[in-house]
Amino acid sequence: MSFVRAAERLDLSTTAVSRQVAELESHLQTRLLQRTTRRISVTETGRSFYERCVQILADVDEAEREAMQEAAEPRGTIRLTASVNFGTHQLTPAIASFLARHPQVRFDVSLSDRIVDIVEEGFDLAIRIGTTGAENLVARKLGEMRLVPCASPDYIAKHGAPDSPEDLARHNCLTYEYALRNAWAFRDAAGRERAVRVAGSLNSNNGDLNVAAAVQGVGIALEPDFIVGAQLKAGDLVPVLEAFVTPISPIYAVYPSRRFLPAKIRAFVDYLVERFSVRKSRA
Repeated sequence: MSFVRAAERLDLSTTAVSRQVAELESHLQTRLLQRTTRRISVTETGRSFYERCVQILADVDEAEREAMQEAAEPRGTIRLTASVNFGTHQLTPAIASFLARHPQVRFDVSLSDRIVDIVEEGFDLAIRIGTTGAENLVARKLGEMRLVPCASPDYIAKHGAPDSPEDLARHNCLTYEYALRNAWAFRDAAGRERAVRVAGSLNSNNGDLNVAAAVQGVGIALEPDFIVGAQLKAGDLVPVLEAFVTPISPIYAVYPSRRFLPAKIRAFVDYLVERFSVRKSRA
C-alpha cells in the first residue's frame, strides 16, 4: 500500500491524496493509517471504517438497482384510497385480478368516503367519483357511474311505482348522508331538470345499507349502478322512473404527478382503464 499507487488510481497527486486522508482522520478524530518512512499500514479502526464504507456503497448500488427495476416493471406497494362502496364492489375484484398478473406488487388500501389529501397522507393513488379534488393532481378518467332509482317488487306492489319525480314526495325515500340527502335530481325527455325534495325513514352513510333496506321493501333507493347492479339482475330490485335520466358522474384515477410515474402505478391505472372499457362495452 502506498500513496503513490493510490494517487495513480485516482488520477490525483500524491500530495492531494495525503491531504485528503489527513482531513478524513481529522474529521473522524482517529487515525486510519499508520505511516512510517518505509511503509503504510491500516489501523484496526481504519479497517473497520473501510469495511463499513464498502458495505454502504454496496447498499447504495443495490438500492439504485432496485429503484431502476421498480421504474421498469411493476413491483412494490401501492398505497390506494377509494370510497367504501366503490372499493368493495369494484376495486376488490380488480385488485385480485391485477395481483394474479403482477405477483411482485402489494396493496395497502384505505377505504373512506371523505376526500383524502393523497399528498399529505402519503397515498400513491386515489379512485374518485365526480370530482378529482385538488387542482395540482393528475386525473385519468376510468369510466362513468349512473345513479339508479329502484325499489323491491314488494314495495311496488304495496305502494305503487312513482310516475314522475314529483311523486317521490309520497314515497319513503332512503337517503344517503354525503350526497342527495334531501333532493334528488332528474332530467326529463325534453332535457328539463326536475329536482325534487325527498324524505324517508332511513338515512345512512353507506350505500350497501340503503340497498339492503330497499331489498327488504323499506323504500325507494337512489344508488350507483355498481352497487345495485346485482340486485337488479337478480330481480330483488326493479328500476323506477325509467323515463327520466339520472345524474352521471365520471370515475377518475388520481395521482400526484405524471413525471417519473412508477411502473406499478402506471400498470394498475392502465389495467383499470382496460377493465372499465370492457365493462362499458358489455353494458
